[in-house]
Amino acid sequence: MKRSTINRIMSEADAMIRRYGFVLPPFAYWTPEAFQARDDARRIVDSRMGWDITDYGQGRFDEMGLFLFTLRNGQLSDLQRGGGMCYAEKLLISRQDQLSPMHTHVIKAEDIINRGGATLVVELFGSDASGAFAPDRGGRVLCDGIAVDYAPGQKLRLAPGESVTLMPGDWHAFWGEGGDVLIGEVSTVNDDLTDNVFREPIGRFAEIEEDEAPTHLLVSDYDRWLSA
Repeated sequence: MKRSTINRIMSEADAMIRRYGFVLPPFAYWTPEAFQARDDARRIVDSRMGWDITDYGQGRFDEMGLFLFTLRNGQLSDLQRGGGMCYAEKLLISRQDQLSPMHTHVIKAEDIINRGGATLVVELFGSDASGAFAPDRGGRVLCDGIAVDYAPGQKLRLAPGESVTLMPGDWHAFWGEGGDVLIGEVSTVNDDLTDNVFREPIGRFAEIEEDEAPTHLLVSDYDRWLSA
């Protein structure tokens, strides 16, 4: 993805988030230089909080891609010991017909919430005994606290205000139907480096073509821009 495209997506996403009554935290608006000058931002960096825009390495963002902003994120060590900051929260934007491809998580349980906009479609499949994608298996999820059985390949359609709770082993893909969707994600600790298992062999992060300076850093920029 071109950096100029990423900068534009950031601006458009911020405007949409504000239209639905949310405001991103102050660190969202730091310039790269301001971020580099901070000596108190280690937790933000280590927790990989911040901007995240991906085309899954496929170069087709409008067809396959996702906007994310990690607002807060706990520590895996807390989750492993069963106490402390064991949770994470994100805002996502799924554009109309823009696929977030089929995947699951090994550790993370998550609530996916339609915060506003069009209909969010979530396609579901179950797992086999090893946790691998099972095209002939369904499962059970919670939709706003109500248990719902799903058949393999079933598509849930979530209107604004509706949500689904996904557990490890619930394979899922999603996209906006009829327009763009602002999505909330509330989950256990989030690890995008190791805890995303895709059905197809694709990448989690975009490859960046630096055609202009970044407005704000992506979480995938931190290692290069903020190294000690």
